[in-house]
Amino acid sequence: MNNDSLFQFSTLTVLLLMIAFYGGTYLLTLTIRKRKEDTDAYMVSNHRIGFGMGSASMTATWIWAASFYAAATSGYTYGVSGPIHYGLWGALMILFIYPFGIRFRKLAPNAATLGELIHARHGSSSQLILASSNLMGSIISLMVNFTAAGALVAVLSPLSFQAGVIIAGVGVLGYTIWSGFRASVLTDFAQLVALMAIAVLIIPAVFFSMGGPSELVAGLSNLTPEQANFFSSDAILNQGAPFFVAVLAYAIGNQTISQRLFAVNEKHIKPTFLTATLGYGAIVIGLGMIGLMALTQGVQPLNGDMNNLIPQMVSGYLPPLFIGLFFILVIGSLSSTADSDLSALSAIVMADIYGKNLAKGNPNPKLMLLIGRMTMVTATVVGIIFASFSLDILVMLVFVGALWGAIVFPVIASCFWNRVTNKAFTTSVVVAMVLFIVARFELVPLAGGAGLFFELLASIGGGIIIALMTFGFFGRRLAVVAGGLAMLAMLIFATGFLRDYTVLLASLTAYGASTLVCTIMSLLSNEPDFDFDSIKDKVGNFETPKKPTKSQKSRKPSPGFATQTQR
Repeated sequence: MNNDSLFQFSTLTVLLLMIAFYGGTYLLTLTIRKRKEDTDAYMVSNHRIGFGMGSASMTATWIWAASFYAAATSGYTYGVSGPIHYGLWGALMILFIYPFGIRFRKLAPNAATLGELIHARHGSSSQLILASSNLMGSIISLMVNFTAAGALVAVLSPLSFQAGVIIAGVGVLGYTIWSGFRASVLTDFAQLVALMAIAVLIIPAVFFSMGGPSELVAGLSNLTPEQANFFSSDAILNQGAPFFVAVLAYAIGNQTISQRLFAVNEKHIKPTFLTATLGYGAIVIGLGMIGLMALTQGVQPLNGDMNNLIPQMVSGYLPPLFIGLFFILVIGSLSSTADSDLSALSAIVMADIYGKNLAKGNPNPKLMLLIGRMTMVTATVVGIIFASFSLDILVMLVFVGALWGAIVFPVIASCFWNRVTNKAFTTSVVVAMVLFIVARFELVPLAGGAGLFFELLASIGGGIIIALMTFGFFGRRLAVVAGGLAMLAMLIFATGFLRDYTVLLASLTAYGASTLVCTIMSLLSNEPDFDFDSIKDKVGNFETPKKPTKSQKSRKPSPGFATQTQR
């Protein structure tokens, strides 16, 4: 395949397609717009999202641009196991939040962000660390989605990469800015229906246009032995394992997930997240197969850019009608996540930065909404600027997921263990982030004693990941056994070996370092044990009246809480 064989729409056709999509989406959001917007509705739909809307929104949010581009890159790079490594572990990001999410909702049923819970548990410093990591992650996510839009427009039309980025950014901002999270959820439902219908047509169409099963089997001879091996160690160590390590990090660190956790009706949390897990995994693994097909046929990415692979395949093998459907499919998928990122960013700034810190628990609702909308505008501009660098999507995903690993144990431990202190939380996260960066970018030679040091921390990290996952579903006893066995296996097999895989080593180091520092500092602390029941009294809705809790009925509420709920 070469550039001359690629189909392109005219500039007018592409502009009309994007205007039709974003214009229709904007008109859809007009049905829910209020003359006087409610801050709690703007951030979490007053905690009333039902099962259908919730699961559809969760699925659509995670079937984003990276589901196309990074999944295809994984299939193209690692062969037959690539799509599985991307789709399966990505689905687990959704699954593993719900057992911990149930605990988060029990502690703070009226929160809008996980940061509010951490603020009530520890105070401002820990909350702002969590909020900062979420802000960074959502900005990177925005950048990824706008990058995907630019790559799509550049391949399928005469328009430039930058033009596609700007149109997508302005379009998403236009329909999200007024109604916030409610607009995101409503449009997610419509976008998911369209996405599933089109994906069912596109994937088989590409497959059979390339010759079907016989051509795929014949093309397997073009693969290297590692790419042809379903249990490829190269794929596991460079793709599967780092992504597996990032599972809990994304689940805990990503505000788009926790925002839906706090928005869904409490009794629907489990079925919502289970349904989204299955839907995401099935669709994304299928999309990743397009990259595998390209590999078997010897297709070279246009201009050497892996982000061009998916639009290149569709443009080269499908008729114009299907290409148009694919265009809408990708624009819809990236928009459903970009609007979620904007909603997440606005909620973090509104609740965590302004509501809890600048306003000291007594925010002005009108000013709060203005801050949320200005946050969306600023984030869109920053996302567009970063997207212009056209960075590799898969690399960015693994990097931010690994960096988030530093906060996983401190956040979960803070919600289950009453000994964790604010000082232990902040110190452990800072230390883990520093060590992650040192290992990830090899700021010191990973040989001799230094390499052994990081491998020991990584072994602790591997054990804690297995322990936390087991704890969420099966309890503490099995978690201790599973985590101990995993740590022992890592110490035996990873020592002297893991230092050659810096992405995985750095990711596990973040988990291990934060766990070790947080645990030791908490055990040595003389501070009194924390009363988890007090969190409900500190985290209330910003405008919507809330029924008094049992603890409120028995004692006078604190002044800060009263000012939030007695409007």
